[in-house]
Order: sequence, then C-alpha cells, then structure tokens
Amino acid sequence: MSQNIFESGGTWLKVDFHLHTRADKEFEYKGEENNYLKSYVQALSNAEVSLGVITNHNKFDKEEFKKLRRTARKSEIGLLPGIELSVKDGHSGVHTIVVFSDDWFDNKSQTNHIQTFLSHTFSGIENFEYINSISNHNIEQTVEILDDYELDYFLIFAHVDADKGLWKELRPGRISALFNKDTIRRRILGFQKVRTKENRSKIQKALGDLYPAEVEGCDAKKLEDFSIRDTATYLKLGNFDFESVKFALKNKMVRVSNELVSYNHSYIRKIKFEGAGALGGTQINLSPELNTLIGIRGSGKSTMIEGIRYVLDIPFGDKATDIQYKKDLLAEMLQSGGSITLDAIDGHGQPYQIRRILNEEPQVLVNGILQPGVFIRQTILNNPVYFGQKDLTNTSEGFDKDLINKLAGDALVEIQKKIKQGQQDITNVIKQLQNQTQNSLQGQEWEEKKQDVEFKLNIYQKHGFGKQLQKQIDFDRDERRLVQGIEGAKSYLSELHDFLGQFEGELIPLTSYQSKENKEFFEDFFSVYNLLHQGFDDILRIASEGQSSVELLEKKLLAFQQKKQALREEFAEIERKFASELKKDGIVGFNSDEFRQLKASLERYEELLKISHRGEEISTNLNKELEIKLNDQNNLWLREYHIIQQVLDKFNQVDSPLKIEPYFKGDKEEMFRYVQDLFRGSRIRETTLRKIVNNFADFGALWCNKEDAREYLGNSFEKFWENFEENLNALLTWQVSNSYKIEYYGKALKDHSLGQRASALLLSLLNQKDFDVVIIDQPEDDLDNQTIYNDVIKLIRELKLKTQFIFATHNANFPVLGDAEQIFACEFLDDKIQVLSGSIDCPEIQQRIVNVMEGGVEAFEKRKQVYEGWKPKK
Repeated sequence: MSQNIFESGGTWLKVDFHLHTRADKEFEYKGEENNYLKSYVQALSNAEVSLGVITNHNKFDKEEFKKLRRTARKSEIGLLPGIELSVKDGHSGVHTIVVFSDDWFDNKSQTNHIQTFLSHTFSGIENFEYINSISNHNIEQTVEILDDYELDYFLIFAHVDADKGLWKELRPGRISALFNKDTIRRRILGFQKVRTKENRSKIQKALGDLYPAEVEGCDAKKLEDFSIRDTATYLKLGNFDFESVKFALKNKMVRVSNELVSYNHSYIRKIKFEGAGALGGTQINLSPELNTLIGIRGSGKSTMIEGIRYVLDIPFGDKATDIQYKKDLLAEMLQSGGSITLDAIDGHGQPYQIRRILNEEPQVLVNGILQPGVFIRQTILNNPVYFGQKDLTNTSEGFDKDLINKLAGDALVEIQKKIKQGQQDITNVIKQLQNQTQNSLQGQEWEEKKQDVEFKLNIYQKHGFGKQLQKQIDFDRDERRLVQGIEGAKSYLSELHDFLGQFEGELIPLTSYQSKENKEFFEDFFSVYNLLHQGFDDILRIASEGQSSVELLEKKLLAFQQKKQALREEFAEIERKFASELKKDGIVGFNSDEFRQLKASLERYEELLKISHRGEEISTNLNKELEIKLNDQNNLWLREYHIIQQVLDKFNQVDSPLKIEPYFKGDKEEMFRYVQDLFRGSRIRETTLRKIVNNFADFGALWCNKEDAREYLGNSFEKFWENFEENLNALLTWQVSNSYKIEYYGKALKDHSLGQRASALLLSLLNQKDFDVVIIDQPEDDLDNQTIYNDVIKLIRELKLKTQFIFATHNANFPVLGDAEQIFACEFLDDKIQVLSGSIDCPEIQQRIVNVMEGGVEAFEKRKQVYEGWKPKK
C-alpha cells in the first residue's frame, strides 16, 4: 500500500475494472521480454489509471499477477485479482467479471482457490482459457459454488450492452429475478460499459433501487489501447485493497463518479505541531472534504481543534465558553517555544504555509518566503468559521453578537480597523480639548504670578536697575529668542521628514513602472505625473537643505553666545559700580541675577497669557472638530451595520426557518449598564441615566446636543454633566451595540430548547454554503441522533465537495454515515498524543470507531442483534 497517495484519506482515483495481461491468450505483447512488467505499468500510468482489476478470460496467473502488483506499487498503482468468466447463461453465455479478495490465493496453505474454482466450473472442458469457452454453471449456480469457498468476492457484469453481455443475453424480467435473490444481489456490485440509454432505462425500471454502480474498463488486448476510451470510472478510496473497492461500489452514490472530482474551494492540507509537550511531533493530513477527530475524552482531539483555530487566528468570540482553559491546554500541549505549521490551498490552487509560534503572531509564507500583510481568512482561506464546545447552544448575554461576527467572518475586518482608528482620533481631540481647558484654568494662576513678578520688578526699577542693566537684559532676551527659533526649526524639520516618509514609498516606485501593453499611454501619463514627482523632490531637497541651515544657525548662536561671553567683564563692571552707588545710598539686599531672572519670568508669563487669551477660540475650534469626528465615527458604525445587514439578507434568503433581523444601535440595555457602571458612586439617580439612554442614540449625540440634555435633566443636569466630562473619552469612544431579533419558526430562538437552538443554528450555518472551512468541536452536543442523521449528515454529504469540514466528535454518525474521507483516531499514550488516520473504508479505522464510539465489538454485536430483532416485518 502506498502511504503517500492516501495520506489525506479517501482520494478520488481512476479505476479500470477490465484489464487483460499477457497471460490471456487474446492479449498481444510485442515488446522485449524483460521489459514487460515495466511496460505494462507504464501503460497504466499513461492512461492515468491508479487502480486496475486483472480480468483474463477464464484464467488467473498467480505468479504473473504478484509480479505485476509489486511493480505497480512502486509507481503508486494498485492491482486487484480477478477473472472474466464466461458463465453458462442466456443464449451465448454471459461474460462476468469476478473480483477476488487476496485470501483466494495469498493464504497460509498457499492454495490458489481461484484456479480450483476455474477447474471446477469448467470441469470436463479442455482449453477453457479461451474467450469462447463457456462454463458448466449458470449465474445462480456460479454464485453458490463461489460462496462455498467462504472467501470474499463480488461480481461485475462485463460489457452489458454488447454480445455476451448480461443485458443482451437475459431479459429484464430474468435480471430482476436474479437481483431479488439476496444471495445473488449482495454479490453483484456493478455493470461495466453501459452504452445504450434505452437499455439502461429498461433495466433501471426493472431493478429500481437495486440497480448497481456503472463502471468502466478498457478491455484492451494490447498495451497501446489502454488509453483509448471515451469514458472512465473514478472511485473514492482509502486504500488499494479489495475491501475499499467493495465499500466504494456499495456506496455508489457518494464514492463512484464518471468524472474526476476536483476542488475549487480553499482548504487546509496538513497541520504539524512542534514542541516539547504532548502534541509536539504530531502531524495530520486533512482531506478537502469531511474530517473527523475521534477518541475518548482527554485524547487530544479538542486540543488539535484549538490548534487549528489558533494558527488561523480565528477569534473565540466574547461569549465563548472555557476560553482560558483552551488557551492553557494548548500552551501545555505545546509548551514554551512550540509552534504550529499549517499548509493550505487557496481557491485558485496556490499553496501557502501559515506558521505560528506560541504567544506570537502568525506568519504567512509562500515557497518558504515570508509574505507580510497577507490576510489568512480572506486571501488564503475563504470564510473559515469556528464553533467551540457548547457554542451552538450558548445562551449567555451577547451570544447573538458573537454569532453575527462568525457569520460575517472577515467582512467586518476593514471597517472595524477604521472604527478603531476613528476612536483614536476622537481620543486625540479630547486630549487636546482637555489640555486647552487645563491651560485656561492655569491662565488665572499665570496672571497672579505675573503680578507678583511685576511688583518685585517695580522695587528694583525704583532704584534704577532697569536702566543700568538694560544692555545685559537685552542680550539675555536676544539669546532666548535665538534658542527658541532654532528649536522651532528642528521641530519643523522633524515633522517634515516624518510627513515625507509616508509618501516616499508610494510616489517613487510608480515612476519606475513599465507597462507591457500600454507603453505610449504611460509615457503620456508620466509626463504629467513627473511634474508632481518633481515637486516632491523639491520638498525633499528643501528638507535636506534645512538641516544644513539648522547647523549654520547653531553656529551663529554659538558666535552670539561667544560675543555675549566677551562682554561678561563689561557687565560685571557695570554691576559693581551700580552696587557701590546703591551702597552709598544705604541700599543693600538686591542683586542683578535675581532682577534678570524676574525679567525673564515676566516675559514668559506674558507669552503664556497670550496663549491663554487665544484659548477660547482654540476650544471653540476643537469642539467643532470633535463634533466632526463624532459624526465620522457614527458614519463608520452605520457602514458596519450595512455590511452586517447584507450578510443577514443573504442568510435570511436561504430556505431556512431561522431568521435574524438587525437593529442599528438597538441594545439600549447595554448602553444603560455601561453608563451606570461608569457613574457608580456618583449618586446620580437611575431615572436620570434612563432619561439619557432613552433620549439619545449614543453618548456622541448627547455631547453634540448638550442643551437638550439640560432640558431633559433639569436640576440634575449640572451634576450629571460634571461626571460626564470626567468620563468623556470612555463615553464618546464607546459603541452602542446593534441588537438582533433571532426567530426560529416565528418564535424567539432563546425560547426554544437547547437541542432546537443547536439544530437551528447548525443547519442554517451549513445552508449558507458560503464557508470554505467549517471547524466545530463536538457539533453533536445537545443534538439528537435523528436530527444528526436526517438533517445534519445529509447536508454535510451534499456540501463536502465544496466545503472542508473538521469535526471533533463522540458521535459515530458523523464519520460513518457522513462517509468521512479522513478520520483521526486520537489516543493519549506514553505522555504523547498518538494519531492513527485513514478513510472510513480502512479496517484499522473501522475497528477504532467500533472500540471508541460503539463501546467495543461485544457491545456493537449485542446492539446489532437487538436491532435485528426490532426490524419491521415486510
């Protein structure tokens, strides 16, 4: 068995049910003797056949078959043993393909039971290994003889429309009689090479639901003809063995196709966990269709589901259950430094790799190269949706909002980024407004300090300090102005460089663009565009030259300071003479340093007061700007609502009894609770807060309509507004949630039972057919088995060609009746999570399902016996 071709479980493969070999007397091979095996396998490969059935006429060459099979397996091609048997029935015999399990020839006794059977059914007939030889037994007798061996096999009637085909040799009534015999019917699994619509219609009418699978086989008599065919058969197989093929034919509606099934949706291909914990070293390969993780509690299946959610960075939702437990569990199972690597295929077939180290952000790679800025849940996987345990039956407050976010997927990502930025813009304006208010309050303090400084200066000036020290004071003022000018220039250049940096990356790359199809157009376009670019270059040059100007200004400042320093002795002499004159007049306790400091303080307070006097105008402008920002934010909230509305319109169009109706800013109770929490301890009455919530759409509307609030609140207004301004940023950036009315069959969903809630949500979710990947941990919680099979399973089987499902489950209906392409049997063993994987047609997986999900073989058999006794009588 190839481990590679089936690593993702059930796989659609081209199968040829009618192959002949050199052992057949009708087969012609002209190639080299030593090259026959390789040539045969190469011919199968050229015909894109992945599994073939060797069906020589009335003959089975055991040694040739085993050699061919060994050679084929090296090329990932499987072969099954069979014969094309000429059964004595009808007018000229009926060619019937018998496909055998390996037990017929590969057994402890080394007995070739196929040859024994042939010798029996052709007893007394010489040279029966020819196409025209006919056995001694009809179809019923042949089945009886084969059944006597107590070894497994099945029948396919060959070229049914042609000579010696079943439909040509037997009448529909006789065929119907055959199929009505249980011993016969259970062995007939296919009609090969159906070509006539009229005959097909007759047989389908005669057999009804008993009509078996239609299959193809080339029936070629030489290698060159293997690829000559106009139709083909594809089976979904989990192995190259007899049991898998038999299982596929018995489940023909979901495992047999005349076209190769392809996938146009995005899906996860494999996941690898690395780390020192129990999950480290585990790798699982997923099918694009239905994947189920099974195992007892604590076996690790839910941890792997959480790992998938984590690497895809899908939010839990605010109301999800056991969030911290899941985070802690994943951290424990990976441990520090652990990582998860997920391989995915987008809807165009492009492979991606997503890697996330524990407690770090996910990274996206293509061909091993990091791809910053790629959206995982948009560009790679289209709308993956996740539900954890009990999420479908969550009844906590706010569950409806979590559900809407799941339905909307990443449709809200961009608008929510803009909302977040809008909130930051509002915060910035509020800070400026609060700073301005603080400056206005400081104006009075500055005025008082200015008056104090003027009083002290008057004392100095009475004694002539201003006149005698004027030159030194002027130099001090000049130096302060020079320093202030240079600092302003530095700040201007810094801001200019930051501004230019934002656009340099956008303008420069465009100028280097070269069009292949529209060269002349772009030359004309760039003739205009380059004028803009030249202006940008001029600004860059000015910014660069500005730095040189600042350096020159700093040199000039240094020269001025040196000039001032050179006058130090002159200033000192003036101060000494002045102090001596004062002393003669009996005046002591004054010094020039204090006087100069007072003059500098007076100048600073006068500048601050000028700013303060402009504060009223600035505050007015900031208030206007805040109103604009609040209006912009409200428009963003409305755009978000319209996106949600579009999602729900599509959701409600589906023929489902579950309907969701949104209301913009409808959650008034949440608004009341929010302001109540903020104002707790303020002694503002609940009735006052209720008036605010009932009369204003949100707190931004309240801010913009202050006088209306004064009218509503009366004497309570001043106290309320004081508290409102203390919590201004928290209130103006808070978004009033939309509310949702969710009804199921016209009745509020919350009033239904948990089982009905879960059924309604799951079925409506699946009916959307808009999610490429659906991840659910234990979807069967609170669902009854009848609902699971009649509704959920049937819908999954319908959708899985277009949707990848990943379920962790304890319910056998999902893997068994869902016909799971890939099943992961999880087990916690030796401090590690061990995983056995395979399709539902793999015996080892089937055994795990019986042991884990049915309570073991004994319990399974006892239930089977009980159910057999309960069968309704016909």
